[in-house]
Amino acid sequence: MKLVKREQIKNIKKAAERIKKAIEGKERIILYGDADMDGIGSTIILKEAIKTLGGKITAIYFPDRELEGYGLNEDALNFLKKQVPALLILLDCGISNLDEVKIAKKMGFEVMIVDHHQPLKKLPSVSLIVNPKQKGDKYPFKEFAAAGVVFRLIETLLAEKMASSLRSNFLELVALATIADMMPQTNDNLEIVGEGLRSLKNTSRPALQAFGEIDPVIKDDVNQFAQKIILACHAGNGKKHSNEAYLLLTEKSLKEAESMAKYLLDKAYDRHLQIKEIVEEIGKKVLRKTEDVIIFEGEDWWPVLMLGPAASKIVRTYKKPVFLYNQKNGVCQGAVRTPKGMDSVKAMVHCSKTLETYGGHPQAAGFRIKEKDLEKFRSCLIDYFMIK
Repeated sequence: MKLVKREQIKNIKKAAERIKKAIEGKERIILYGDADMDGIGSTIILKEAIKTLGGKITAIYFPDRELEGYGLNEDALNFLKKQVPALLILLDCGISNLDEVKIAKKMGFEVMIVDHHQPLKKLPSVSLIVNPKQKGDKYPFKEFAAAGVVFRLIETLLAEKMASSLRSNFLELVALATIADMMPQTNDNLEIVGEGLRSLKNTSRPALQAFGEIDPVIKDDVNQFAQKIILACHAGNGKKHSNEAYLLLTEKSLKEAESMAKYLLDKAYDRHLQIKEIVEEIGKKVLRKTEDVIIFEGEDWWPVLMLGPAASKIVRTYKKPVFLYNQKNGVCQGAVRTPKGMDSVKAMVHCSKTLETYGGHPQAAGFRIKEKDLEKFRSCLIDYFMIK
């Protein structure tokens, strides 16, 4: 069997060296993560790895998806520009942020991207990109969550300083991120999830212990235990450029963590009811459009955070590409889910002239578009999927 080395991931060694240099030179380091389980988990483990090497993080930023959308955005950069010069590390986002990266560089940021989303034809002009899906990457396994890519980076960064207890600590979050992002549990991910879930039963993280305190029986079924944590974390909203799930997962007090976990579990239940309501409403609309090759629907009251889960339920029922969007102030943010064998990213590349930004995975992606271009986008998608 051919030996696989993590150094085969393009730029991983260079990225580790650049982070070490920033730590040693006491440079400002900013972590900018996507506001879901994968982005938050990625941010926490990289922050903790840098701390292990004696480094400090100047700022951590999670965009509020309802207000700022997905990925890097200009408002966030304007908020962070007082930290320039700084090394800005984008985690679980950035691969499709061509324009925003240009703005960041003009402001004086050095940008590094650690991502796992499908790269588009053109890559952002940054100092380093670590993404197993980019051209020239020789690592055989490509289906990591972003946290899995970050974990491989941390292994390179810490080397012999990665104690077994620290490795287990990291893998708990990497496993949760891999499950949450529905990445295939094969090859590297099989090892990551297996080891991470075994460690989860005896976790030393107060936030994860809190879920066992709230429901002691659930710890006997580690898969259900993991799902409950993910459910709560996905209910976290943006809070002053941070995120409620991040605040929970980094909480040091078990008592405070229990209170925060209960709050997010209550929110998760409310979220479940709201998603159900959206799915039922779309079901009524679809009944009137049974001949359409795609499901393309939007409302201004649909929260952006509910669009992905609602689209996932709908695609399972109707086996058609699903495009859902929220419209506010002339701009729409959307989520896409497609059945197996259909590539949402390729579809949006085909229709990219109508879009502001887009990106993601073949079966799960997102987009941003001006409201005036919605009909053009819809027509383009219908033409594209008619011949597929």
